[in-house]
Amino acid sequence: MRAYERLLRYAVVRTPSDADRDTTPTTACQFDLAKLLVEELGELGVRDVTLSDECFVYAKIPATPGLEDSPKLGLIAHMDTVSQFCDHDIVPVLHEGYDGGDLVLGDSGRTLTVKDFPHLPTLAGRTLITTDGTTILGADDKAGIAEIMTVLETLRDEGIAHGPLRVAFTPDEETGTGASHFDLAAFDADVAYTLDGDVEGQIQYQNFNACRAEFVVTGVSVHPGAAKDVMVNAAILACHINASLPAFETPRHTSGYEGFYHLLSIEGDEATAKVEYIVRDHDAASFAARKATLRHVADVMNERWGEGTVRLDIDDEYQNMESVIAERMYMIDVAKEAAERAGVRPDVSPIRGGTDGSQLSFRGLPCPNLGTGGHGFHGPYEHITVEGMDLAAKMALELVKLYGKRGNRP
Repeated sequence: MRAYERLLRYAVVRTPSDADRDTTPTTACQFDLAKLLVEELGELGVRDVTLSDECFVYAKIPATPGLEDSPKLGLIAHMDTVSQFCDHDIVPVLHEGYDGGDLVLGDSGRTLTVKDFPHLPTLAGRTLITTDGTTILGADDKAGIAEIMTVLETLRDEGIAHGPLRVAFTPDEETGTGASHFDLAAFDADVAYTLDGDVEGQIQYQNFNACRAEFVVTGVSVHPGAAKDVMVNAAILACHINASLPAFETPRHTSGYEGFYHLLSIEGDEATAKVEYIVRDHDAASFAARKATLRHVADVMNERWGEGTVRLDIDDEYQNMESVIAERMYMIDVAKEAAERAGVRPDVSPIRGGTDGSQLSFRGLPCPNLGTGGHGFHGPYEHITVEGMDLAAKMALELVKLYGKRGNRP
């Protein structure tokens, strides 16, 4: 079975996680996919498979005789999707012989345009997979799952020699909470890669430092007719807070290694208001400076409107894993070689986001990220190609072969 065929099967199983819940998993629907994957692993002949109470699927594949001393290689992908655009049935649509131009997405009123997605002409001639435009596709990260499963099937069917393999399918990556419950001892890998990136051939080991910030504004609410020198309108102050941050340091205006402030929500009335951000930066010093800017904004507001008017809470989320992988750059070199052997141009680029691999790396399991062939994640314009998935799966297969040849080297 080709990787895209598996994706079509997995995509219709809705698995949105929920950032407002503190259970693991945050949604019971993730077990629906987990159970399907456990069954499929069994059909592929994998005997050592575990589904934990927290919705982690762990599988161990013994080494080919003679390669037992090779590094224990892990491949990881997540089962959950974002909750946005995931409130009804998902309908994947295949567009064979895509012409590389604008594409109308069903009757949704949405169009996948070259203006918004300039890479589209490079996909001409491929089979493009989208939805009908009303939901996400869920290729983030069901494409990664499909590619890992395809690797396992190819190893079995073609009798390819390999070292010890570990596979994990995880919940709640999109909420950033799943990796903290990952059982490293049960997984028992020396190194691992998440298949959770964008274009095929992508290799990532530099991610954002990240935090979440919330300003809570307490106003003074009185009748407007008697408000002179008394009223403190919390909603207006919330607007002032956002206006105090650099206007061109938002996701829309930044790329590459540039950090940003991203306004998630602003809500309230004259009595109380709340402003929520996520803050990102690859550079640790710049990240610290961004948090200092937030604190300065809060201090200035309190100096102007009275102590206690604004409360700022900052919660760190994850760190840049570059410091961990920098000591193991052979992992990037092996991934580059795997890409070249698969006929894909290696693309070492920063992650403009987070990854389970970051948390796992700092917990002791070095874990760069690889591309799956997808584009436009987290929205109704999400798309991927059949051919891109084939190449991503082939790259992962070559990675497995190369680690099998590393013997007991670190």
